[in-house]
Amino acid sequence: MNGLVSIFITMALINNFILSKFLGLCPFFGVSKRLGNAVSMGIAVIIVMFFASIATWALYSYILVPFHIEYMQIVLYILVIASLVQIIEMAIRRTNIALYNALGIYLPLITTNCAVLGIALINTQENYSLIETMISSLGAGAGFTLALIIMSGIREKLELCKAPRSLRGLPIAFVTAALLGLAFFAFGGMG
Repeated sequence: MNGLVSIFITMALINNFILSKFLGLCPFFGVSKRLGNAVSMGIAVIIVMFFASIATWALYSYILVPFHIEYMQIVLYILVIASLVQIIEMAIRRTNIALYNALGIYLPLITTNCAVLGIALINTQENYSLIETMISSLGAGAGFTLALIIMSGIREKLELCKAPRSLRGLPIAFVTAALLGLAFFAFGGMG
């Protein structure tokens, strides 16, 4: 049990995909302007990461390794991720059109979000069991969501401040993300 908690915390805080590995920056900067959109995107990424990790674990364990075609993993992982995102996109469109419209282009961008592919590849590289894969993907998704929520809160406050004209918008967001990255980097040195 301690190992599973360790995997979750490591993926959420120490190896945070956005703030430590710099993966998934497009939705991070695009959706983090408003808290509601950040939470919704975070939940969508958690769902995609979780199910993509399970599917890619099964694909790797039961097809790629037995047939000695491990070299196909990236191509097949991208195919699995793209299919899952399409299914989730259709489900969101049917159940919550306001959320679908709010996420806009960033929902299909989950397909090419390197954080989703990254977690699948890390789980394979670490040779995690199915349970460890599930916990790892939940931790990575939780860390992704945490970074989005923190950034959206900060960006909402930054809109009210009098920042220099040259720093308004994305420039101040990049500076803020760098400072957040430094804060998360400190989690790695606590062990």
